[in-house]
Amino acid sequence: MTGIESQPAPTVLSPEVEEAIEGLPPGFGEGLAGRFAFGIAVAFSGFQLWTAAYGNLPSQVVRAMHVGFLLLLGFALLANLRAKGTVGKAWFWTLGVLGFLTGIYNWVFYFDLIRRAGFHTTLDLAMGALLIVLVFEAARRLMGLPLAIIAGLFLAYCFFGQYLPPPFIHRGYDVAQIIEHFGFGTEGIYGTPVYVSAAYIFIFVVFAAFLEKAGMIALFNDFALGFVGAWRGGPAQVCVLSSALMGTISGSGVANVVASGQFTIPLMKRFGFRSAFAGGVEATSSMGGQIMPPVMGAVAFIMAETLNIPYAEVVKAALIPALLYFGACFWMVHLESGKFGLKGMDKTTLPDPWDAVKKHWPLVLPLAALVYLLFAGYTPIFAGTMGLALTIVLILGTPLAALIGPFAFRVVFWVALGLAAAAFMKFGVNLLVLVIGALVLACAVFKGGRETLLICVDSLAEGAKNALPVGIACAIVGIVIGTLTLTGIASTFIGAIIAIGENNLFLSLVLTMLTCLVLGMGIPTIPNYIITSSLAGPALLELGVPLLVSHMFVFYFGIMADLTPPVALAAFAAAPMAKTSGMKIAVQASKLAVAGFVVPFMAVYTPALMLQDPGPIAASFGYPVEVAYIFVKACLGIALWGAAVVGFLFARIAVWERLLAFTAGVLLVLALPLTDEAGFALALIWGGWHWWRSRQAAAPA
Repeated sequence: MTGIESQPAPTVLSPEVEEAIEGLPPGFGEGLAGRFAFGIAVAFSGFQLWTAAYGNLPSQVVRAMHVGFLLLLGFALLANLRAKGTVGKAWFWTLGVLGFLTGIYNWVFYFDLIRRAGFHTTLDLAMGALLIVLVFEAARRLMGLPLAIIAGLFLAYCFFGQYLPPPFIHRGYDVAQIIEHFGFGTEGIYGTPVYVSAAYIFIFVVFAAFLEKAGMIALFNDFALGFVGAWRGGPAQVCVLSSALMGTISGSGVANVVASGQFTIPLMKRFGFRSAFAGGVEATSSMGGQIMPPVMGAVAFIMAETLNIPYAEVVKAALIPALLYFGACFWMVHLESGKFGLKGMDKTTLPDPWDAVKKHWPLVLPLAALVYLLFAGYTPIFAGTMGLALTIVLILGTPLAALIGPFAFRVVFWVALGLAAAAFMKFGVNLLVLVIGALVLACAVFKGGRETLLICVDSLAEGAKNALPVGIACAIVGIVIGTLTLTGIASTFIGAIIAIGENNLFLSLVLTMLTCLVLGMGIPTIPNYIITSSLAGPALLELGVPLLVSHMFVFYFGIMADLTPPVALAAFAAAPMAKTSGMKIAVQASKLAVAGFVVPFMAVYTPALMLQDPGPIAASFGYPVEVAYIFVKACLGIALWGAAVVGFLFARIAVWERLLAFTAGVLLVLALPLTDEAGFALALIWGGWHWWRSRQAAAPA
């Protein structure tokens, strides 16, 4: 079998560089302390994989140990990579050990804590208070001040809200009740976000780490280069496509900007793109990875758990919006390139995309298995664990296959190994564990195999480190969720939105959007989504917006917050590589992400765009016709807005033409009587006029 055993060096975009995790430099540290931190990361991944495969621990214990490992690894890395002196290092290691002990305490005294619920001992309360303090400190160190401040304000409201005027006043709670609620209950730190982080997100982050080590980035980069590199504006088109493909497995945002931007941004600038535009393309396409099926961002798993729906339903709702988002990126790059006369890359220097697939195609198998299991109704934790296990089988089998001389024998080896691995569907996970164990023993005997084992261990450690910021964000946001459930303040906010929306749904949507954008100025997408959906989701449901659509609305604008000035985390992450102002990049990214701003509003008024509730067109012509019609309408609207924003279609566009194009796009997006007809008519007239004018202008030349 050709494939993974003979991977050529990736092309142009390929040097493997470790992602800089938010707040931490690469690596695990030097010397004995670095090896300890590395071992903790491997143990963390091992614990999570064991619980995912066998699930014989109580959920509360798994959540507590997950947070304990997060604190231990987080503070260990802070000690090794951030602390300067011996005292500082010792302090952080002490905090990490104390954080891990909070998890051990919940495991050892699990049944006692259940029996003592509501009547916890002084030691219980001390451990709960310690957990709360450590989670705040870890979030402050790893995620920055804004998230810790927001969670701190919510916690302070629990203590002092009884002194506020109506409607914010609550009845008041004593310290013991607050500690019990946040430190031991399932509506505080150990709430749904941490459950999802432990059960789903961690597995998929490790899965992505293994695929990257196996060469998936090389496959994506080579395929993107060969497929779109020769198009107009080829380097930027490569950036968009490779980010979309990476989004199918990583689901990360700002980290993707840092990881891939150092190659794509200089490449775009070398071919003539403006610095701000190159940074904007990277930021926009990388953030879009969170909405790109099949493995979306962590929010998608939290959404599925919160709404108690299959993850496949979230993927289905995100499919068309994701196509529109990245289609808009391709279109804007095409227009920008035409405006400045930028060509594609020389086709003779680019790899053959299908040759790249042919050489690396075994890497696609675990991803295909993952997609099949997700859509066949299996849980995300099962699908992710099996996808990861198959990836490990593929990696471990590679050096063994290389030892087999005749090609036919290699084929037999891979077929036999594939059948043995696939048999888990009938015989359970134990068989897959036996297959992996046999491969590990076989690899340990050979030199090439031992190197492969080291790659697997590195992947386990990198996966744990990559999951660190997500897990800490899920833990700290539990403070916000706990405040909402303890005090009932959410009902006040919901009532205000409903009161506004009774007269104007659009205004309620705008206020919700602004809330997401303002919150997103300082906090990541996950806590942004959890906070806003807890407040605005029920209100939008009361106003007639389908539940999944309302949550997707919040999700999308949580992502857009990382692209929108004045903060725009993704844009500022791209700034050092683009060597220009982050604010300029944010302006360009906001233009490129036009679909991200438009599609959520369209979906509220026409839910069929997210494959949800049918509308009047479905009643007359059928649901597929309605979906196709809305999709075409959205594409045309985005195309018109792209031309209006860039100022180019077939030729440069005058200001009044840009206004007409924008107006036609607005008419197509609005879901009012006769606006579609007016929009199509105006688009046809405007497009015909611009084409004729551009032909007339080009004739003398």
